[in-house]
Amino acid sequence: MTAASTLHGAEESGAAGAVRAWFRAVPGRLLLEQEHTLLEQQLPDLFGYYLVQLGFLGEVPEASLAARIRERLVIGVDGPVPGGVTPVAAHLTRLPIRTDSVDAVLLTHTLDFAADPHQVLREVDRILIPEGRLILIGFNSLSLWGLRRLWPPSRKRIPWNARFIGALRIQDWLRLLGFEIELTHYLMFSPPLRREGVMRRLAFLDRLGTRCCLPLGGAYMIRAVKRVARLTPIEPVWRAKPRLLSGARAVEPTTRIGAVE
Repeated sequence: MTAASTLHGAEESGAAGAVRAWFRAVPGRLLLEQEHTLLEQQLPDLFGYYLVQLGFLGEVPEASLAARIRERLVIGVDGPVPGGVTPVAAHLTRLPIRTDSVDAVLLTHTLDFAADPHQVLREVDRILIPEGRLILIGFNSLSLWGLRRLWPPSRKRIPWNARFIGALRIQDWLRLLGFEIELTHYLMFSPPLRREGVMRRLAFLDRLGTRCCLPLGGAYMIRAVKRVARLTPIEPVWRAKPRLLSGARAVEPTTRIGAVE
């Protein structure tokens, strides 16, 4: 199974279960712990009507429930979700969500396993309102985790067959779409070992890497805001908030001119 087919195939053949199984074992579970700790610092600052999470690693971060968001949706889930979260079955490149209707989007390793990461980002850009926030987590190619992919026996195994798109490249893609990068944070500086005791003893590497702001962590989190230039002042429109999801038919995705390469 190739990285390009992992998530797309997961939506149709259950391959996503293998990804979620990896995140339930060491070292994936320890990585997920650090990611959720970081999300606990970022998600409560979000506010608005709708938060949408694209992709599902086995659980919805509890921090998303603490965000000042009225409704939370998870798209691409085939398992149970916590109370207060609405699961939606849809293809990640054709979201049944109205344009300019979502206040925040969360991507947790979604682009790493997406069949078409460019189109996923275009859809995120389409559904986000102006000044809407994107929080994105991905594997870092410039790290000990990225080096692990060079070992031949690992190349066909999850997650080493994922894309491992570098943070700088993701930032370039987002800027081309009109996003402004607010912050980038690296995490998990320990090597990807299967022995939990050894990894926890190497936790000092995580503290050192974070303290020194080294861009060498096994994963990164990017927070970006959608900027839209307007020629006329925005006037308040006093009407009820429209429904987020479209009707029976999915909204046709809008392809931007000058798409990311």
